[in-house]
Amino acid sequence: MKEKLEQLKSRLSEELSAAADPQALESLRVRYLGKKGSITDLLKGMKALSNEEKKEFGQLVNTLKQQAAESIQKRAEELKELEIKKEIELMPEFDLTIPTKEERGSYHPITLVQRECERIFTTMGFNVEDYPEVVTDYECFEAVNVPKNHPARDMQDTYYLTNGELLKSQTSAAQNAILKKYGPALREKGMPIRAIFPGRCFRNEATDATHENTFFQMEGVMVDKDISISNLIYFMKTMLSEVFRRDIKVRLRPGFFPFVEPGFELDINCLICGGTGCPSCNHSGWLELCPCGMIHPEVLKEGGIDPEEYTGFAFGLGLTRLAMMKYGVKDIRDLNSGSLKVMSQFTDDK
Repeated sequence: MKEKLEQLKSRLSEELSAAADPQALESLRVRYLGKKGSITDLLKGMKALSNEEKKEFGQLVNTLKQQAAESIQKRAEELKELEIKKEIELMPEFDLTIPTKEERGSYHPITLVQRECERIFTTMGFNVEDYPEVVTDYECFEAVNVPKNHPARDMQDTYYLTNGELLKSQTSAAQNAILKKYGPALREKGMPIRAIFPGRCFRNEATDATHENTFFQMEGVMVDKDISISNLIYFMKTMLSEVFRRDIKVRLRPGFFPFVEPGFELDINCLICGGTGCPSCNHSGWLELCPCGMIHPEVLKEGGIDPEEYTGFAFGLGLTRLAMMKYGVKDIRDLNSGSLKVMSQFTDDK
C-alpha cells in the first residue's frame, strides 16, 4: 500500500509539470482528488489492514491529499504568471522618445474642487476620510436619526440593491463610522473630532439644470466641547473665500434635516448671474450649497458620544454645485455628460 502511495506521489509530480493550461490542471485535480480520484481510491484498500495499520495509512493518505492540493494550487499560480508574461511579450513596444501631442488631458472640474476643499480643510486640522458608495440602511438612515417609515426618506427616493443594501443618497452615511473612529481620542485625550469625507451620492429624481441623480458631496463634522453655529459659519466662509479667492455672499436660512438640530440651508449668491436670477439658480439668485446644522443629540449618542458633554456641527457641502459656481457650468448635467468638448471649457491643466 505504501508503495502504491509513493508511486501516486511521483506520478502526480510528473503530470503537474506537464500540465500546460488551466483545463489540463483541472482535469488532473479531478483524477487525483475527485470523489473517484486516485488518492481517494487508496482509502478503499484499507479494509484488509489492521486497526493500527489503518490509522497509520490513513494519516499518510490525508497528508498526500493535502500535499496534492497545495501542489495543484501552486501550479495554477505558476500558469497564471506564465500567461501574464506571454501577454506582456505580445504587447507592442512604445517609443518613449516620440514627442507628445500638445493637447493634454486635465482633471475633471469636480476633482479640482474636491482637492482644493481637501487642501483647505486639511490646513484647518481636518482629517480626510473615504467611505464606500454601497452602504446599509442603518448607515444611511437609522444611524443618523432617520428611522424606518420616517417622512424624510421620501426626499431621498433611493436606489436599493437586491441584498438590501443601497447606493448612498447622502454622505451623512459616514457620520456614525467617523464618530466611532475618533470618539475614543475625543473622550480620552480631549482631541476634537474634525473630519471631512467626500463622496458620490445617488438619488432617483428628475433631472434639470440644478438637479442630477448622481452628484458629489463633501460631508464634514466637528465635535468638541462648546461647539456652536458660529464655528460652522466661520469654517464655511473661510472655505468659500479660499475656493473663490474672494469674499462670497452667503445666507443661512432654517432647514429641516433629522440628523441636525437646529438645521440650516447655507446658500451662495449665484455667481453665474450675479444674483439676478437664471436657470442655474432656478431664477432665485441663490443656489442651495450646503445643508448644515448642529449634530442631533441622538446621532451623537448612536456614535458613542455623550451629548450632555459634547456638541458638534455637520455639513453636506455640494461639490457638484460648487464646481458649477467656480467654473461657470450652467447645467449640472454637463458634468456627467462625458463630453470632452464640454468639459475642456472648464478644466485647468494641472
